[in-house]
Amino acid sequence: MNATAATAPLPSDDDAVAIRLAAAERIARAAGETASAFFARRADLVVEQKAAVQDLVSQADRQVETEIRDAVAALFPDDAILGEEHGAAAGTSGFRWVIDPIDGTSPFLTGQPNWCVSIALTDPDGIAAGVVHAPALGETYVARRGGGAFLNGRRLTVDPAWTITSANIAFGATNSAAPGPAGAFVTALYAEGGVMFRIGSGALMLCYVASGRLAGYFDPLINAYDCYAGNLAVLEAGGRVRFDGDDERQGPLWCGNDRILDDLVRLTATAGF
Repeated sequence: MNATAATAPLPSDDDAVAIRLAAAERIARAAGETASAFFARRADLVVEQKAAVQDLVSQADRQVETEIRDAVAALFPDDAILGEEHGAAAGTSGFRWVIDPIDGTSPFLTGQPNWCVSIALTDPDGIAAGVVHAPALGETYVARRGGGAFLNGRRLTVDPAWTITSANIAFGATNSAAPGPAGAFVTALYAEGGVMFRIGSGALMLCYVASGRLAGYFDPLINAYDCYAGNLAVLEAGGRVRFDGDDERQGPLWCGNDRILDDLVRLTATAGF
């Protein structure tokens, strides 16, 4: 036996994250190709309604998630997985993949380009890495804890001087939100000079904050698989995120720079959220 090989150090946790992040980007791009093929023939998809008109699932969602899960299991069989369509699978490595195969199913099914594949990687310290791949837009966001956030290789930075009037504010409420607080939030935002933005994909709206396309984002109720990868992009771009949920539980989310996040928390409290 080669003594050098026998005593070679095991990969560090950072190496393990880097290996998985590179794989996540490859897997997301491959999943994007599969989703794009469905997108091109979306009129033929069997579509089901989960709870509300904006909460839909299609054959594409399920097949794309299965493809992602199979790829992860083949490469990292000891990693846990949590996906929107097929639930949780246990693991022993300490890593967990949190997957939304098509975030923005409603835009996807109606022919809009604002949908994406979102893959996050968590470890005992939180969100370690994330990839948000938007095939129809030709954009891939990649973030790593302590390593920055990037759009197609370009580093992203949140402007610390922006206010809620510097750019639009994303609002993630669907028609499942109580209409009173939803209307009150929009009224309060406009009263302070802000303008509302919505495209139907929480992951992309988070990435738009990270990339400076939006000033901030409030969602009254969002899932981990919709936001983890985007949350890390905002944080690594120098922004702030407050998510009052976890892997298993939905929760409200606020993000932006320091001032914008505080203002959004204030406005939503005033609105009754």
